[in-house]
Amino acid sequence: MHHARIRLLAIVAVLGLTALPTAHAGDKLNVLFIAVDDMNNDLGCYGHPQVRSPSIDRLATRGVRFERAYCQFPLCSPSRVSLLTGLRPDTTKIFDLQTDFRKTTLPDVVTLPQTFRKHGYYAARVGKIYHYGNPGQIGTNGLDDPQSWDERINPRGRDKDEEKKIINYTPKRGLGSSLSLLAAEGTDEEQTDGKVAAEAIKLMEKHKDRPFFLAAGFYRPHCPYVAPKKYFDLYPLEQITLPKVLAKDRSNYLRPALASTNPWPIYQVEEAKAREAKRAYYGAITFVDTQVGKLLDALDRLKLTDKTIVVFWSDHGYHLGEHGLWMKQSLFEESARVPMIIAAPGQKARGTSSSRTVELLDLYPTLADLAGLEAPRTLQGASLKPLLNDPKAEWKRPAHTQVWRAGFPGHSVRTERWRYTEWASGKQGVELYDHNADPKEMKNLAGEPKYAEVQKELQGLVRTNWPADSYSNTRGTKPKKNP
Repeated sequence: MHHARIRLLAIVAVLGLTALPTAHAGDKLNVLFIAVDDMNNDLGCYGHPQVRSPSIDRLATRGVRFERAYCQFPLCSPSRVSLLTGLRPDTTKIFDLQTDFRKTTLPDVVTLPQTFRKHGYYAARVGKIYHYGNPGQIGTNGLDDPQSWDERINPRGRDKDEEKKIINYTPKRGLGSSLSLLAAEGTDEEQTDGKVAAEAIKLMEKHKDRPFFLAAGFYRPHCPYVAPKKYFDLYPLEQITLPKVLAKDRSNYLRPALASTNPWPIYQVEEAKAREAKRAYYGAITFVDTQVGKLLDALDRLKLTDKTIVVFWSDHGYHLGEHGLWMKQSLFEESARVPMIIAAPGQKARGTSSSRTVELLDLYPTLADLAGLEAPRTLQGASLKPLLNDPKAEWKRPAHTQVWRAGFPGHSVRTERWRYTEWASGKQGVELYDHNADPKEMKNLAGEPKYAEVQKELQGLVRTNWPADSYSNTRGTKPKKNP
């Protein structure tokens, strides 16, 4: 009997490596959907030598880390609406921070959490999943979608109550788009993100015996960069450096490529203050990482890990001085690229990375696929399930990211080697970068005869996604001004 049991376990183990998912018979897989706000790829598991992110790194050992994952629009609301509806921004028509998709362009769309609700899941949100003005709307529903959830919780912490203590090095800019910081007194649990973790854990405990889709949305490291002082202390200021940017460098780039930061460079903030802001940003990352760790610990404690899909994602990347830029809304790599990790029960590849170009848009079809749910046929992404079993599997899809400037769009396509960007369908300029030789996108190769065929091919990818004569018709009105 002993040997027979061993042989049976061996067979089960082999079968468990052949398919995704492999929950217990008759069980539905839960989803823990972890969102962070304005977090770039400066994380330990992505190879950053300085930033401490042990909890996110731990999640990466359980799943697949996507090295080349990209947002569809490097601004909070357009990105989040695209991900949660499974539709590109030119379909959602959401390009700003004020427009409600449900009241304008997509009144009947079935969102990602709605799909899970339709199949009997308890769906809940704690914190920021759809757009909130951060920090202005902390504690409110913001631009949330009530149809997506059975329950919504909006924590408000000490960081919101003590905003007057925050130091703002860009006083002409509101806190939601500033270089501002506070090394806070008190505990993690008093901060809004500490409360997000605590409330999410309570919901896990309450609903652990039924299938759930639980979205935990953290507010940091979005500015103002607020975290308990102990997290700032992890990053000695003398070890914080900024990319070298010279005034003459501005002429190396197209005007719309640098238009997301004005005045340039870095809003004219002096270097010492910008270094302090970067230190605070890193402290905020480690603070959020600690809260993520609490969620993972709760899954383990409640014995839910083996039947829960965990997804970690940021709504877009974030500049910290590269090209003289700060924050988001550029089409450079630092703004368009995002951290994205998926850990699913039964996946063959664990603790690995995939270099395929994927998009946040792919999360909706992926989660539906993993859970065995029927998703809307209108979804514009693709399931990443093949890459969870084989991160090097053939994958021919590029990643598309877009922004808007004053009256015209920028469209960018990313393959595993190249980034190609057009401004106003080329009328405002074109950019081409070879990531094999130039990962920091310093040398624009567009127009060089040597790369004519590459440029033509990438232009074809852009035009397939965004026809050259369509960009002027993709917006009914000019975008509302973003804070």
